[in-house]
Amino acid sequence: MATEPPSPLPLEAPGPPEIRIPPASDAVSESAPKPAGVRLRFLNGCVPLSHQVAGHKYGKDKVGILQHPDGTVLKQLQPPPRGPRELEFYNMVYAADCTDGVLLELRKYLPKYYGIWSPPTAPNDLYLKLEDVTHKFNKPCIMDVKIGRKSYDPFASSEKIQQQVSKYPLMEEIGFLVLGMRVYHVHSDSYETENQHYGRSLTKETLKDGVSRFFHNGFCLRKDAVAASIQKVESILQWFESQKQLNFYASSLLFVYEGSSQSATTKSNERTLAEKFLSKGQFSDPNVLEYNNNFRVISSTTNGKIEASVGKSLSKMYARHRKMYSKKHHSQTSLKVESIEQDNGWKSLSQEHLNGNVLSQLEKVFYHLPTGCQETADVEVRMIDFAHVFPSNTMDDGYVYGLKHLITVLQSILDK
Repeated sequence: MATEPPSPLPLEAPGPPEIRIPPASDAVSESAPKPAGVRLRFLNGCVPLSHQVAGHKYGKDKVGILQHPDGTVLKQLQPPPRGPRELEFYNMVYAADCTDGVLLELRKYLPKYYGIWSPPTAPNDLYLKLEDVTHKFNKPCIMDVKIGRKSYDPFASSEKIQQQVSKYPLMEEIGFLVLGMRVYHVHSDSYETENQHYGRSLTKETLKDGVSRFFHNGFCLRKDAVAASIQKVESILQWFESQKQLNFYASSLLFVYEGSSQSATTKSNERTLAEKFLSKGQFSDPNVLEYNNNFRVISSTTNGKIEASVGKSLSKMYARHRKMYSKKHHSQTSLKVESIEQDNGWKSLSQEHLNGNVLSQLEKVFYHLPTGCQETADVEVRMIDFAHVFPSNTMDDGYVYGLKHLITVLQSILDK
């Protein structure tokens, strides 16, 4: 069996002599009994990252990604040579004395790096301390997409190559693989999640619909998020086409967009539709009951049917909206609330799903504006996972191929 060579990237500072991966006994299973009302905590107040959609997840024998109380995320260093190589990559790109224009430009497309972290009780357990890209979102919709025609690096053994190719034989032709997604559904105020098996089940014929599912919130396609995602990916493509220093293997793009109509930066004096109803006493016992990545979101303590008076108010408002725009802006402002069959995994919008939290999500639907007036979706696209990055003197053709095909797929979703 071939072995991976020593890490080729320059290390900014020598690491500790020992890197210890906690054994299974150090982790607590998600299925283990927990005291009622107590959130599982791990390592000095850190908790499992609730929005992780791919990779090594917190569980019985894997630590996964943790969230630090300060809002950053902690990624445990993998065993050598992968872990040290990823650490060296971040140290190189974020070196204080870095003057390389290519690397300085690359920083824009990565999570911010805050060095390494280890718990006081286990100083040899090393974690990369990184920006939580989802932190600013109220209801983050997240998708992890592995990019490139090969999910193994040039030094992989024949066994490793065979293993990776067998996982998704279409990788060479498609150039990317959906590793997982988490999509917020407005009508049910809940998330739908898909894991790596979903992505591997996608064929050339089903790829477009499979990716578009990430941008569907339960009753409509978020074309604004698709358009903004295309722009972000195109910027990353421009960087790859301009550099011949690094080649990336088994690296991913992390897509995040706001699933809620109320962004995290909404000013306190800008009252949403839901808040207006709440202030008039239309809902019983409203309160703030959920923390979502350190941001509070407004919800109702009950998910039952809303009062008939509220339903009538919404119906009247909807009717006024249709009357106002149907003639002058018919082509631009037709209200598209798509009812999808439940056997397809999508619930139709119905009265009983309209709770206090959902009203804020529907605000932009009822006050739908012509296309030219719509605000740009709040979207982030960042590169992640750098355990297989190597120096090069040629363009990274595999990654470029994957980005171009991904853009083509996203554009076809936008145009349909």
